Amino acid sequence: MSMAGRMPEPYGQGGSANLADILERVLDKGIVIAGDIRINLLDIELLTIKLRLIVASVDKAKEMGIDWWEDDPALSTRARRDELTRENAELRERLARLEPGRTQEHKEPG
Repeated sequence: MSMAGRMPEPYGQGGSANLADILERVLDKGIVIAGDIRINLLDIELLTIKLRLIVASVDKAKEMGIDWWEDDPALSTRARRDELTRENAELRERLARLEPGRTQEHKEPG
């Protein structure tokens, strides 16, 4: 028996769907995979791991209200800049309280 006789038929009617087509569909619609892992010993819960995976395009994720990467300093230059600006302001305030006369002399124009 030849190998071709045992192979599954191509996806779809008129031909095969390539990986790019499938990926485009998944990103357009989005897909959620969720699961929990619990480890119990004598009915005592020792460990719970909750897994949530969402695969979607950025536009679809924003449509669903998911945009955490925009506020993560490790992923967003704007968020990192905002964090540094906030940290700088806090440090200036602390310095002003510690050395009130000195910080007024060296204050940068705002």
